[in-house]
Amino acid sequence: MLRLLADENFNEEIVRGLILRVVDAGHGGMSDAEILAWAAANDRIVLTHDHATMPRQAYERVSRGGPMSGVFLLRDRLAIGQAIEEIVLMLECSEQDEWTGCVVYLPLR
Repeated sequence: MLRLLADENFNEEIVRGLILRVVDAGHGGMSDAEILAWAAANDRIVLTHDHATMPRQAYERVSRGGPMSGVFLLRDRLAIGQAIEEIVLMLECSEQDEWTGCVVYLPLR
């Protein structure tokens, strides 16, 4: 089973009861680099709508040889139902370690 971490700007309706949010873990206000470091240390894949800075930070972390559990980027205007379906698809059809060092844009299709 994948273990996920949603950053602060990720849609709350998607995460209720399903995903650990940065804020709920007591780490609100962290930078992208800090979120990626915490996620790697806690074996969590980061969910985000932040297409502007999070992918760059993730790629930089990987290029420096730092651990990175993965990042799933969803469009912020994706319908809630479709976003949930995409996340559930990833949960059901893959394993945590498949996404190590990867930045994945959802939806896959």
